[in-house]
Amino acid sequence: MDLGERKKRILHAIINDYIETAEPVGSRTIAKKYLTDISPATIRNEMADLEDLGLLEQPHTSAGRVPSDKGYRYYVDEIMEVKYPTPQEIERIKYMLQITTINEIDKIIKRTTKLLSDVTKYTSAVLTPSMKKSFIKSLQLIKVTDTDVVAVVVTDTGIIKNVVIKTPKKVTDSTILKLNNILNEKLVGLSINDIGLSVISDIQNYMIEYSEIFSAVISVIYESLKEDNGEIYLEGTTNIFDYPEYDDKDRARSFLSLIENKELLAHIFSESSDNLCVSIGCENELDKAKDCSIVKATYNIADKNIGTIGIIGPKRMDYPKVVGVLKSISCILTEIFENNL
Repeated sequence: MDLGERKKRILHAIINDYIETAEPVGSRTIAKKYLTDISPATIRNEMADLEDLGLLEQPHTSAGRVPSDKGYRYYVDEIMEVKYPTPQEIERIKYMLQITTINEIDKIIKRTTKLLSDVTKYTSAVLTPSMKKSFIKSLQLIKVTDTDVVAVVVTDTGIIKNVVIKTPKKVTDSTILKLNNILNEKLVGLSINDIGLSVISDIQNYMIEYSEIFSAVISVIYESLKEDNGEIYLEGTTNIFDYPEYDDKDRARSFLSLIENKELLAHIFSESSDNLCVSIGCENELDKAKDCSIVKATYNIADKNIGTIGIIGPKRMDYPKVVGVLKSISCILTEIFENNL
């Protein structure tokens, strides 16, 4: 849709003013604050055209206009200029996210979630790397008792998974050593999706005398890794109450119901492989998210998406700032993970 320069300027001004004030915007406001070179009458005519195109809505007969979901979409795709953090702000973010070892992955995820909420003033969500998207870097079996073994799995994305295994018979130190050698030789470099029947059968050929122990070990490890879809961290869950549209109890209740369901949020933040995704209002599949906008970006290792960071907020969101912050922090996270693995 090509609106022409004047309509774009007017739509831009209306959305910027509405983001700032949360009040319907009239032609006089636009003429006085933003477009002094265009008369209020001309602006009114153009606003009527924008309403006919479905980009603006009029909540009340005598009120000004507010952006529609379609209007926000056009703004995000065609008009807005992304506001990236300044070089000084980038350095501050890098300093706050510094880690000394990749084993501090939980710390960096928590710091990132808090930082996103503090900078944007919205609710932030960060999805940790999933085992399903990771490759096994090392696997260590540790004997605890004669029949209890702990498997420590380390992935290329820095995830450390501990799994307790009850063996069907006693295990010796020499058995543990042989199991460790063979499992690492056969499983390192594979993802959970790569560990199929052919791989398991191949390993069993080397471990016929330990078949019962091996079956117990591999089944518990496989099931544990398969079920790991990543963990969701949230910050700023009450920030939404700083926005007047959530004075409406039903809207606030719907939002809280959404963010309290961590399993649902993990699904929302894992379903997209796009580097950046902006979902506005009705574009969200879930009814609970119809009054929200969700902006998310992925962080990567070797061009592979391993996790997601994002913002959940009102449709009247400062999209230029949110997109700029998410793009910058996702790049910083990618750099941190790649430099520490």
